[in-house]
Amino acid sequence: MIDTDVEIRPAVPSDAESVLAFWRESAEGTSISDDVDGVRRLLDRDPEALILAVDGDRIVGSVIAGWDGWRASLYRLAVLPSYRRRGLSKALLKAAEDRFAALGGRRADAMVLEANERAHRAWETAGYERQEQWRRWVKPFSG
Repeated sequence: MIDTDVEIRPAVPSDAESVLAFWRESAEGTSISDDVDGVRRLLDRDPEALILAVDGDRIVGSVIAGWDGWRASLYRLAVLPSYRRRGLSKALLKAAEDRFAALGGRRADAMVLEANERAHRAWETAGYERQEQWRRWVKPFSG
């Protein structure tokens, strides 16, 4: 059960800097789009995609629930270390899965760093299965 003071809600553009600070403290790895403009572009395109767990004015958890009309993709599931083991990941994933179901999604995919063993256990506990046959291919665009 999560703390009753923790609110699960969509991010708003004014959260962008706090989200980045939270990810630096709580999330593994970074992305080329980890800047204020990147977070705001996400929210401009899909205002419900970035789901936060907030205690007062402090972000304590996040998940990006990206929906492109065909696939449901999960990114940046993270919980502040001092808030872990309180059910926040479960609450964030429930909000993301409910969002996907309401939009017509039939399955969610999660991107998880290979070396993040703690995350592997969390995803498995949440009912997700690793698919060994897939690998991610990326190409950054030069500016």
